[in-house]
Amino acid sequence: MRSRFQYAALAASLAGLAGPVAARAIDADLSCALSGHNFIEPLVASGAIAATPYRVEDNSVNVFQPTVTGNLTAYGKNVLAVLGFERDDPRFKTGKGEPIADWAYGVVVIGGADAVQGAAQRAASPAYVHRVAPLITAILCKKGDAAPSAPASAPSH
Repeated sequence: MRSRFQYAALAASLAGLAGPVAARAIDADLSCALSGHNFIEPLVASGAIAATPYRVEDNSVNVFQPTVTGNLTAYGKNVLAVLGFERDDPRFKTGKGEPIADWAYGVVVIGGADAVQGAAQRAASPAYVHRVAPLITAILCKKGDAAPSAPASAPSH
């Protein structure tokens, strides 16, 4: 007879296998070539994230919750929250302190900072990668961090 733990482990494994099949990868958007508005608006329009933030940080970063059908991933990691801000844009609420930048956007993912940093570097993303908690990592683009217009040259072997 199988234990409940074995069934739970099997169910979790199968759920993990099913998730990435329908996932929407937003890796290319983390090139930091967009504005906060141009990152958030398509996600809202497609129903991937809630239309209003569930939290606004003091630095005006708006935190949006992915919807059940959103199933977003960044660098192969599941997205827990989507971050965005653009100064003077009615889509975003302003926090109590100084805004982080004229615009900023990114995501919070399930994954260690080292693994996420490695994936961002392989994608040639200039985004900031910051450990929020064990296995919770933020990826953030801010104004002034735009990727170079010419593609990066491949590393020599």
